[in-house]
Amino acid sequence: QVQLAESGGGSVQVGDSLRLSCVLSGRNFRSYTMAWFRQISGMEREFVAGSSRSGETTAYGDSVKGRFTISRDFAKSTVFLQMNNLKPEDTAVYYCAAGSRFPPPSTGSSYNFWGQGTQVTVSS
Repeated sequence: QVQLAESGGGSVQVGDSLRLSCVLSGRNFRSYTMAWFRQISGMEREFVAGSSRSGETTAYGDSVKGRFTISRDFAKSTVFLQMNNLKPEDTAVYYCAAGSRFPPPSTGSSYNFWGQGTQVTVSS
């Protein structure tokens, strides 16, 4: 069974950077498309970024293009989300997800496994 564990969330100021990490355990990390979603309370989960199994193909939500970068460390079975130039509207709970589709889909229903989430709060 795949398990995902996120870390790296916190409270930052506008314009700051933050890096989220998600470790996959229980199965081969290389077998999964990985993605980050975020959710504000009471709203639908939003696609943030996705990475193919090889890491060569990535996809981003329109609101984060040019500011966020998804990457993978295969030795550590970890996917990262580097977030730069953070804005108040980036405040949300961020979730890591794993699935098997290619290219990385932007719909949450396409992913089979989810982490517990990590809170990111950006203050002005």
